[in-house]
Amino acid sequence: MKIAIPKERRPGERRVASSPEVVKKLSGFGFDVVVEQGAGAGASYSDAAFRGAGALIAKDAAATLKDADVVLKVQRPIVEGGEDSNELAKMKKGAILIANLGALGNPKDVEAYAAADITAFAMELMPRISRAQSMDVLSSQSNLSGYKAVLDAASEFGRVFPMMMTAAGMVAPAKVFIMGVGVAGLQAIATAKRLGAVVTATDVRPATKEQVESLGGKFLVIDPEMEKDAQTEGGYAKEMPPQYFQKQKEVVAEHIKKQDIVITTALIPGRPAPVLVSEEMVESMMPGSVIVDLAVEAGGNCPLSQLGKVVEKHGVKIVGFDNVPARLAEDASALYAKNLFNFISPHVDKETKTLNIDWLDETITGTLVCRAGKVVHPMLAKASAAKISSPMKKGN
Repeated sequence: MKIAIPKERRPGERRVASSPEVVKKLSGFGFDVVVEQGAGAGASYSDAAFRGAGALIAKDAAATLKDADVVLKVQRPIVEGGEDSNELAKMKKGAILIANLGALGNPKDVEAYAAADITAFAMELMPRISRAQSMDVLSSQSNLSGYKAVLDAASEFGRVFPMMMTAAGMVAPAKVFIMGVGVAGLQAIATAKRLGAVVTATDVRPATKEQVESLGGKFLVIDPEMEKDAQTEGGYAKEMPPQYFQKQKEVVAEHIKKQDIVITTALIPGRPAPVLVSEEMVESMMPGSVIVDLAVEAGGNCPLSQLGKVVEKHGVKIVGFDNVPARLAEDASALYAKNLFNFISPHVDKETKTLNIDWLDETITGTLVCRAGKVVHPMLAKASAAKISSPMKKGN
């Protein structure tokens, strides 16, 4: 069985879908692993390191993907353009694609995979169950994003984080406010505390209060009653009613005036990011303050943030870097590679040296978006079926 690891082609993507360590493990199963030349360069993995781990090095994407049974990628493949740019066109029918596909936000791409008879797994849809923690790409990558967000804030902030006692006088510690206490938020709290800041945090899920306090932060409560039913069974944040956001706006508006740094991390799967920091709030902040918007790729938690840029509005710097994990490409790639290996390994048939997928496994049903020419994920299949069955108007 051939496993292909092509070079990532989307702008700014420095990660690679595997590491020499994981390639060695895949080769140990008896798989033929083919890595595209230069695929690991952005993550500091040389072709020689992959070759030493047992991989073959292919000269280009076409040679890498040709006849591949399984394709491992970081980001979704490019499905448009000519022969040179269209990655999907280079994959054989029946191939298995495993990647962070952004499936809910890119349903047309999923339909293209189905039309090409690709069996595709969207790793970002991994269910939040204990057994799947080691496969959870959102957690591994968000953890790095939370860490990097604090470093980005420190880089843009014109003062130090910790309290300092000097002969010339005392320097007060920075005040850091984390909005959204998922994996990224928790790592941001831990990192800001390690740097000596005074940290507060808020989240719609009351269960996060203990986690915040365990890391040395103080939890800002908005409305305990409404927050009781604020997360799904899968552990994701629910979209809250308008009255909650109104109250949140009032409480946060008062709190944010006193903060030096605000890091926003709030995301809702398949939906635009909620606006948490309005322009009025930005205007109320002290000159020299910094906002880091980790949700900028989903529209942003602050309407003033700009994708891929650091902008200054009302004397406040707003950091909107995209694809933050790719800025820590070596560690991000290593963790991502282990996520994919942990996803694949339970389905390896060591005797036949192939994958024998248990189609009833919860990690499989949770991430499978298309199979046998059909879109099958419940969150996508209904919309796809409605589109196919709707009658075409004359002239179309």
